[in-house]
Amino acid sequence: MIRLLYNLLFPLALVIFLPGYVVKMFRRGNYRNKFGQRLGLYDAETRARLAPGGSTWLHAVSVGEVMIALKLAAKMKERDPGLRVSLTTTTTTGFALAQKHSPDWMEVLYTPLDFWPIMRRAFAVIRPSRVILVEAEVWPNLTAIAHETGIPLALVNARLSPRSEGRFRKFRFFVRPYFRKLDLICVQEPEDMARWESLGAERARLYPVGSIKYDPENVVSRPETPRAALQDLGIDPERPILLAGSTHQGEEEILARIYLELRQDFADLFLILAPRHIERTTEIRSRIGALDLSTARRSQIVHAPGTDCLLLDTTGELRDWYSIATVVFMGKSLTARGGQNPVEAIVAGRPVVFGPHMENFANLSRALVAAGGALQPKDVTGLTNGLRELLRNPQQREHLTQRARTVLDPHRGATARTAELLEKLAAHGT
Repeated sequence: MIRLLYNLLFPLALVIFLPGYVVKMFRRGNYRNKFGQRLGLYDAETRARLAPGGSTWLHAVSVGEVMIALKLAAKMKERDPGLRVSLTTTTTTGFALAQKHSPDWMEVLYTPLDFWPIMRRAFAVIRPSRVILVEAEVWPNLTAIAHETGIPLALVNARLSPRSEGRFRKFRFFVRPYFRKLDLICVQEPEDMARWESLGAERARLYPVGSIKYDPENVVSRPETPRAALQDLGIDPERPILLAGSTHQGEEEILARIYLELRQDFADLFLILAPRHIERTTEIRSRIGALDLSTARRSQIVHAPGTDCLLLDTTGELRDWYSIATVVFMGKSLTARGGQNPVEAIVAGRPVVFGPHMENFANLSRALVAAGGALQPKDVTGLTNGLRELLRNPQQREHLTQRARTVLDPHRGATARTAELLEKLAAHGT
């Protein structure tokens, strides 16, 4: 009955939300590319590549989830050399990243809309032997069709932010039946077990394995790439560098003003801004230019040694850029709520600072601060003072990075543990 109501209301909801969705697609660009896949329509070439033997369907929403999916798929391939993967993603940025880093045994597709006839068509083409959902993407029709056809269904790196947990609890009557259809749920923390169970997940199918996102194993950065880019720009990569990663609206201007203040004490300081949504790059450059800062774009580097700030307007490179930073500020934690993942910066051996809003990484951020592995100032003044002290004190920077790595140790091997459980799931089916 719940699913029938969902499918009856889906076209109405699509009409209501379609304008905003289209606007967002225009902003992010490349929206026409393979648009039919969102409707379960696949060209003959794609069908031919998907035809032999079916594959593991791995679903990841956007950039962050795609990074997890790629990391997990690589570990699964180690255990099963014959593995073939169909990786679906929702956003154009996630799709671009997946295509850039996907091996030849992986087919990258756009996620079909979760409307019954569309999803049935997608299952018929992809013909998955199992379906693996990353973090929190439990869609009614996808889940139901997999369950009805006997296809094992897993949720990996299962995440419940306070916001999503509250939303699920409000609609527990609707979501509970679908959580019960999951054959395997790999949760990040032991304390998450009871929370997932209260939402309908079966206890016997819950496994605390750690976070793939926080797993420091096999996370490799390539400092030679950003070093070469800075040298092309005419900037010495050995200069002190303040890097703000995955920033959201308003944070770039705040960091630019802080940079101007810090430069009074550190004349060689260089600023790198990596906005979470690269379609905002032109707007950011205009606003920062109003502060009399000379800026360059990563995608359009020309020799300009007098540049103050570099805007990273490319996808999938941020991990490499962390490796050359002196100090890293994590975005979406100052003017927006939720925070961004600090793990890649920590694994790169960089000291991390974030603002008061780290709700999406609440457990990790609390553990980092408690262990002395990160700074979390409450306001702009505190952020300025904290950055100044870290730039001035290499011993403190080293202390933060060492303590931060100890916080990640419980998650070491999470990717391998997840891959092992998925292998058993495939062997035993449902």
